[in-house]
Amino acid sequence: MIAEAEPELKALTMTVDNQTVNFTEGETIYQVATRHLGEKIPTLCYDDRLEAFGGCRLCVVEVEGMRAPVASCTTKATDGMKVTTQTAKIEKYRKTLLEMVASENRSVDVDPLSGYASQELRTLVDHYDARTGRFAGKKSGTSNYDDKNPFILRDYDNCISCYRCVRVCAEQEGDYAINVMNRGFATQIITEFNSELRDSQCTFCGQCVQTCPTGALGDAKALRATEVEGKIEKTRSICPYCGVGCSVDIMTRGQKIVGVQPAMDGPANKGALCIKGQFAFDFVQHEDRLTQPLIKQEDGTFKEVDWDTALDAAAEGYRKVLEKYGRHAIYGVASGRAPHEAAYTMQKFIRAGFGTNYIDNCSRA
Repeated sequence: MIAEAEPELKALTMTVDNQTVNFTEGETIYQVATRHLGEKIPTLCYDDRLEAFGGCRLCVVEVEGMRAPVASCTTKATDGMKVTTQTAKIEKYRKTLLEMVASENRSVDVDPLSGYASQELRTLVDHYDARTGRFAGKKSGTSNYDDKNPFILRDYDNCISCYRCVRVCAEQEGDYAINVMNRGFATQIITEFNSELRDSQCTFCGQCVQTCPTGALGDAKALRATEVEGKIEKTRSICPYCGVGCSVDIMTRGQKIVGVQPAMDGPANKGALCIKGQFAFDFVQHEDRLTQPLIKQEDGTFKEVDWDTALDAAAEGYRKVLEKYGRHAIYGVASGRAPHEAAYTMQKFIRAGFGTNYIDNCSRA
């Protein structure tokens, strides 16, 4: 029996700003347009890691045959669809929306140290010249500066109710630590029973901070460095705390580390970090950190020495233990705060140097 040839699948195409583009069934207009045209469509409630929400309405586009503009982030692309992403009418509509959003906030100007996405509102307001103040009046959101947690600033006077923080906590982390209370100008982001974050299901992963487009949720540790002068530089690295290999961007001003942000394109973490990867970097520049080797004296005190003297003393200590008790008396624990190269060297030292597998890493605990 001759098998029948399967019918060829028809290529799906649509027109976006007079350009014919291909798309896959199930994609939204926003996804298709962004992939082919870049970031021409503005949005404040959209995070590509989350289910589309369609709350801010900035991403509206005109679709031939439809009476009114549609939200591109929630409207599925269809074969033959003709879309226009920018017209004078739509741009005026977007500017008006931004004027209204900005009017509810204490300020659209927040420090870039607040978080990864914290400049999105300011960037759009400036792009559309929406600092007109013509809708000035009642403000929304009430900040919770009394929350004693040391990691997350809850500055809700700058909240625009995009719910990205609520959604990332639920959809990405599965913690459901924060939610929404009330409607309209009284809308408020809260924890269960409106308690402090440390009394909730919050794991302080910082995802809410990094997705917030206004700085309403801010990196409290990074913001302590606002007085440090200099341009913020980002250096891509790998978090050393465990074996997952999360990509991070280390933020520095001058020679000082001022914060850590997750890499949104990190292959292992896709913008996620745990509390240690996000906030546990103080040890690098801590005033108590040793800068010179110490050797314990017979009276119990410690004496500063040079590196050669310290290494010779350590080698002699290993030799004595090995001769007296044998190789299984030596056990190594690598530090999660050390570079990966140090961890590799440590396991090589124990396995090759003493012929045992008595090696572990404190990050595993």
